[in-house]
Amino acid sequence: MRLPQDPSSDRTGDRTGHRARHRPRHLPRGLPRGLPGVLAVLMTAGWAANLFASVIPVLAEQEGFSTALLDAAFGAYAIALLPGLFGGGALSDRVGRAWVVLPGAGLVVAGTVVLMAFHDPAGLLVGRLVVGLGAGLTFGAGTAWAGDLGAATGTVLAGVFLTTGFAVGPLVSGALAQLAPAPLVTPFVLSIALSLAAIGWAAATSAPASRRLRDAGGGPVPTLEHHDARTALAWSLPVGVLVFASVALSIVTLPTRLPPGVDGPLLVGVAAALALGSGIAVQTVARARSWGPGAGVAGALTAAAGFALVALAGERIALPLFALSCVVLGTAYGLCLREGLLDVETLAPPARRGTLTGTFYVATYVGFGLPLMLTSLQPVAGTRLPVLVLALAALLVAGARRAQLRGGHPGRSAPAGS
Repeated sequence: MRLPQDPSSDRTGDRTGHRARHRPRHLPRGLPRGLPGVLAVLMTAGWAANLFASVIPVLAEQEGFSTALLDAAFGAYAIALLPGLFGGGALSDRVGRAWVVLPGAGLVVAGTVVLMAFHDPAGLLVGRLVVGLGAGLTFGAGTAWAGDLGAATGTVLAGVFLTTGFAVGPLVSGALAQLAPAPLVTPFVLSIALSLAAIGWAAATSAPASRRLRDAGGGPVPTLEHHDARTALAWSLPVGVLVFASVALSIVTLPTRLPPGVDGPLLVGVAAALALGSGIAVQTVARARSWGPGAGVAGALTAAAGFALVALAGERIALPLFALSCVVLGTAYGLCLREGLLDVETLAPPARRGTLTGTFYVATYVGFGLPLMLTSLQPVAGTRLPVLVLALAALLVAGARRAQLRGGHPGRSAPAGS
């Protein structure tokens, strides 16, 4: 599929991180001050949110927890995420991004401490709930904050750095859980240290960055006619539902279907590295080549192909097909995440961008319930049929976005402003 150029890939935005103030049309060359700290917070929060997947095999072996309990703890994160995403994005539109993102990142650290200290069912559920709530506050408002500071470039980089955290966290934590002493302590200690450093960096640079943006010259950027909440959601949500469905299947479900003797926490990290590394790579290429909104169609089609590969494998998946499935599903993740975030960036009303970014992330995180759903359906529907249904759903999403594109994308057809 030929992916059209996106002339708005460097489009500047129209407000700062505090309320609905406007910013200059042209951002300085290089990353604006304050943006690296925000990206670091997003990366370390993603690391903390996803490292739990890499210690699941250790918890099952050392503590004797059932698959159902561990899947429930994994999914509890998504449940707690919803109020954080909905409320955090809206609150950040009113009081400013830093007042939501930094406390949210602090909650992620607190939940990680609980997971490190209490290795029992209650500790797992409470820790994951606290991490989920903090992550919800951080991801939606943090992505909007990155967009405030860096326009569409900041939005895309937010997705890349968040994905980097999701990928590197399980890989490093999986290696520590398998090779280092105290496998249920060491991975959490590293995550806590990195998160605290990122929070300090963002806190130290956020106020000067906000002052610089407020004091910069240039008149307000006019609100465009296509800035409409319903339009933003109509474009972003369909691809959004495929984002973490693809990744959760790769990281949580596929490692459990490997042949006997081929398992362990490091393989969970490898799955994360393959899937999310592919997501990082495709987002980087898409940004460099300025792929247009047709990339969303390609993302949905790639998700359908990945689901079909998993269905083909059945109850046991060979290592080569495991690796291929992770790469394909990770590519789908990257394309769908990027396109959904850019849909929100270019179509959301400026005063509601935090709210709508949070709403988009809610749709993406529905996919984290997929492993538990597949486990529940397996006794009655088997392993292949549910995943084939997912492949069909992804094809429907691709067809729907293709139909939307017949009239052109309402927010990504004008020449770039920089």
